[in-house]
Amino acid sequence: MSDAPVRPLDLLEQTIRERAEAGDGGSSYTARLLRKGVEKIGAKVTEEAAELVEAASEAGDAGREHFVYEAGDLLYHTLVLLRWRGVELAEVETDLARRFGVSGLTEKASRNP
Repeated sequence: MSDAPVRPLDLLEQTIRERAEAGDGGSSYTARLLRKGVEKIGAKVTEEAAELVEAASEAGDAGREHFVYEAGDLLYHTLVLLRWRGVELAEVETDLARRFGVSGLTEKASRNP
């Protein structure tokens, strides 16, 4: 058994997975969102991304707290979209790890148009 601490994103992903499997949209915002599909989830991701960018320009401690809050909202909705697509956070982490040591410009140029 590992003594490694459980990361909050892992706990959140597990909670989203459990809500998806339970499928009860009556008491779960996550389950309702998943049932509405990619269009609704995507709209929330877009909305939260815009709110994060807007909060980035706010000054002071209150602005920083608002920015952190909006970052959490964006991460949550992104995890919901990953769940809808059947993608685990670990898959994204693996892909990010693969890109370490590769220039962003080189990686971008290597993609198929």
